[in-house]
Amino acid sequence: MATRIQVVFYSMYGHIYRMAEAVVEGAREVADTDVSLYQVAELTPDEVLEKSGAKAARAAFAHVPVATVEQLGNADAIIFGTPTRFGNMCAQMRNFLDQTGGLWMSGGLIGKVGSVFSSTASQHGGQETTITSFHSTLLHQGMVIVGVPYSEPRLLNMDEISGGTPYGATTITKGDGSRLPSENELAIARFQGRHVAQIAAKLAAK
Repeated sequence: MATRIQVVFYSMYGHIYRMAEAVVEGAREVADTDVSLYQVAELTPDEVLEKSGAKAARAAFAHVPVATVEQLGNADAIIFGTPTRFGNMCAQMRNFLDQTGGLWMSGGLIGKVGSVFSSTASQHGGQETTITSFHSTLLHQGMVIVGVPYSEPRLLNMDEISGGTPYGATTITKGDGSRLPSENELAIARFQGRHVAQIAAKLAAK
């Protein structure tokens, strides 16, 4: 039976979407793995998205289905992606997770693998606190947290500005959002997807 991986993200301008695609690519490299990509529902009014330019940017991933809380229990591993909002996850992701009380009550996520990737506008804009604070929710759900170990050598790349933490893959967007994920950052995201899928497969086989 295939290991079921869900990648669930929120992206406003497409940076996290690009990282999510890389995570999916990495997970699909693992044999007998079924990988699905979802986005959480938007909460920002259309007029605000239009004014900020986000509505046009979001058209690139409008085809990605919207996640439901009920589907999470069907996964062996869930990899979440969120941009940073003042050192925490975005409101859209928080709203989605706040609807998982029923899964918590039933223990529906206990023993499943959970992992997180993120983005920030600057090098020190809270990418690590966003991921580690996200972990608190996953721990309450009884999930097995997986990050990015230093067997991924790109974490130690000092030749360029790059995201990437042992807690999860990250990208730096620049204040105006003009910087797209680098190949180093995308490679770390692919590693994360592959690493999570490998661990989920081992746990599912037990």
